[in-house]
Amino acid sequence: MLAGIAEGESRWPERTDGNKGIVMQTAAAIALNGREAARPTPAADSQKVVQHMVRLNVAGLPRNYELFHEALIGLNGGLAQDIAALGPHPQQEALDELGLRYRLVGHYGLAGERARDEASRMLAQTASRLAEGRLHHQAFARACETILKSVSGQQEQQSLADFMAEVDYLASSLSAVLAAERTIGAKLEEDIERLTALERGICAMQAAAVTDKITGLPNRIGLNRALDDLYGQEEGAAGSALVMVDIDDFKGLNDRYGTQAGNKLLKKLAGLFRKTVKKNDFIARTEGDEFAFLFANVGMQDALAIGERLRGCVEENLVFAASDASEAGGLTISVGVTLSGDAATPGQLQANARVALLAAQSNPRQPVQAFGR
Repeated sequence: MLAGIAEGESRWPERTDGNKGIVMQTAAAIALNGREAARPTPAADSQKVVQHMVRLNVAGLPRNYELFHEALIGLNGGLAQDIAALGPHPQQEALDELGLRYRLVGHYGLAGERARDEASRMLAQTASRLAEGRLHHQAFARACETILKSVSGQQEQQSLADFMAEVDYLASSLSAVLAAERTIGAKLEEDIERLTALERGICAMQAAAVTDKITGLPNRIGLNRALDDLYGQEEGAAGSALVMVDIDDFKGLNDRYGTQAGNKLLKKLAGLFRKTVKKNDFIARTEGDEFAFLFANVGMQDALAIGERLRGCVEENLVFAASDASEAGGLTISVGVTLSGDAATPGQLQANARVALLAAQSNPRQPVQAFGR
């Protein structure tokens, strides 16, 4: 189970800065090798997903791959059960419905297409009803012209019966116009409500596409957009820092306590991060055990201090309380820090941060590392 520790004063261990510039790449390589050895290889995961899709005769579409990856590799038990309930040969439409229900990113485009198709159909129906209403107006106008000519062209006194017949015809035409107007007005109100609902749905999907489902933080897509905005500024991207945080041995924690406890930990950690940084600072969960922070108007010294504060806050406030006789284990993180001024592009900035993060993972005595320092 997951338990919190009472908050205490932050501890600030001394940093021993050596000549790290040359050994950074080597440390990163060592950390990467260790990281990959602790996890199933992506190739093995992909093979498992593809084999399962082939057994069920599922089309090799990217969105189908994402669906089965979430169920099998992402350990989404609910989704796995729903897929199994579709039988040995699930229809594509049924699979798409599951993807939309579970709000998988690869299905947002499909949902957007459906929303656009629905909106186009509604607009076509509205145009047809307006055209029909215009025909009623034209018929009423012609009836008025005909009666006016008939009355004005009479050389002799028109009989009352003929005049009343023309008035009845005019009244009938007017009633048809008014009825058509009421029908069109009611349909337009319905269409406006439906279009508004579609717009809300599209906005919700767009927001969900950049939001992590477990923590509510922005996801990697959200981080990429934030970095694109940063590097798109006229004054340039200098003056910001990207900090990447990785939970040490998160897979081991999941194996020991279960995925549900791991998700609770992620939520608790996200809340702790929000309290630790300023309101306007950007936080994202970019991978299963990885978070990213974007800080504006900070130098390397301040960024390293923030990284140390994040690390100390986690170690002092989060712990896995063992349910058996073994000793409770505290949570630790590794932190990589880089400056936007050291990268020409968003991709290079993220690569620099990852190099620093991998170096931190390879050196438990210095869990906060800066790129190139």
